[in-house]
Amino acid sequence: MSTANAVPKTVMQRFLDGVERVGNMVPHPVVIFLILIAIVVVLSALLSAFGAAVSFERINADTHEIETATTEIRSLLNIDGIRFMYASLVPNFMSFTAVGLMIAAMIGAGVAEESGLVTALIRKLVAVSPPQALTYILAFVGILASVAADAGYLVLIPLAGIAYLAVGRHPLAGLALGFASVAGAFTVNMLIKPLDAVLVEFTNDAAHLVDPNRSIGLASNMWFSIASVLFLTVVIALISDRMIEPRLGKYKPDQAAGDDGSDQRAELSETESRGLRFALFGLIGLIVVFCLLTLPTGAPLRNPETGELVGNSPFMNGLIALIMLVFLVTGWSYGIGAGTLRSLTEVIGAIETSIKNLGGTIFLFFVLSQFVAYFTYTNMGTVMALSLSGVLQSANIGVLPLLLGFILVVAIIDLLLTGAIAKWAIFAPVFVPLLMKLGVDPEAVLAAYRVGDSPMNAITPLNAYFALVVGFAQKYDKSAGVGTIVSLMLPYVLWIFVLWTALFAIWQAFGLPWGL
Repeated sequence: MSTANAVPKTVMQRFLDGVERVGNMVPHPVVIFLILIAIVVVLSALLSAFGAAVSFERINADTHEIETATTEIRSLLNIDGIRFMYASLVPNFMSFTAVGLMIAAMIGAGVAEESGLVTALIRKLVAVSPPQALTYILAFVGILASVAADAGYLVLIPLAGIAYLAVGRHPLAGLALGFASVAGAFTVNMLIKPLDAVLVEFTNDAAHLVDPNRSIGLASNMWFSIASVLFLTVVIALISDRMIEPRLGKYKPDQAAGDDGSDQRAELSETESRGLRFALFGLIGLIVVFCLLTLPTGAPLRNPETGELVGNSPFMNGLIALIMLVFLVTGWSYGIGAGTLRSLTEVIGAIETSIKNLGGTIFLFFVLSQFVAYFTYTNMGTVMALSLSGVLQSANIGVLPLLLGFILVVAIIDLLLTGAIAKWAIFAPVFVPLLMKLGVDPEAVLAAYRVGDSPMNAITPLNAYFALVVGFAQKYDKSAGVGTIVSLMLPYVLWIFVLWTALFAIWQAFGLPWGL
């Protein structure tokens, strides 16, 4: 990382430098996860031998009924555990959805990048945007990217790095900005997304334990979500401009591990302008096709039972396909216009190149998928989550402190259980009824869960895309490692968590409406 900065470093900057040095001393991420697998295997055997278990109520994901269950630690060193590790090696990897999403996204993104569309678009964005607004635009778009599920990790983060590089700013600051935006505010959006439907459904199942007639809708957190998006856009942009970029200093291109993709020409050439026009025509054509597939009554991408388009529908559930096609069609159209990718053979070559570059990441995901599967099998994360929630539930404190404590517990558990749906299936039947009995609306409990569930996504190694961001960083700084990303993301995580929690507390204290 560049440290070329004549201004004396603050205490916080020196602390983050220390975090980076220590973090980068750890082995390769693959080695780290192999060590973690060994720890999980041994620890599961020890905890199972001592009979660690916990009983709780949960929502059955299939029947949506409340059921009582007992979860005990499962050993990976007994007969069943050994069988599981041996037989699930390939299934664990095949069920790791991050791999499929990454490859699908890169099919389109590879064409867009190889054709030159990405670079041209970034330079165009820089040319038409006020320099001081670039950070805010990228932060805002990054937060909204969650409507496309995990695709934001694969598309927005590298684009943010390229955008910063295009204006002579440090690309690692751009990557950090993109990662913080996509991961740190993942549960809120200005639009309804598929995740909302599941969270609301679980919330209603839990609320019916207290009041069978009490239900909330898909837009039950809409006002709070919109306010959170605008608020976090400002917070993330200020952290980027005031803390992250000054610490990084001036970027030195010789740090890059090869071609960093920089192209800092200020003006677009005539062929590039023509390519952008062709890309626009391709985009318009794709929009027309998708309008025909979504807008008419009974259209193929609408929900076949309810007819809805937003929420639980084929269109929303398959947004990664739309993103892939947008990049593929516009990238090829740009290539035809600019003369960079004319034939189908050249397009296939661009796709092959992008997939080849994922070799190291795919291997890392293979090892990571085993760790996640083993950790899930042992039930250690579930037992820890329920133990912490039990302590909080029995605490004799007021409503607002209980809500704030709930946010803290969710944040801690998010370091171990990153799935928003899996955690809410556990927490909803515990906290929604408890807080409803204290006069708290279920909308408020769900909003609290959104606040606690997002910020830690940017620093937990169990985030499937954390290692991918390390790979993005090494494109611009060959010495970048786990410590680099952790040190960049810590300020975001701390400030987002504190300030977003404060926004929630103010919202609750003033009794503002959570949504529709």
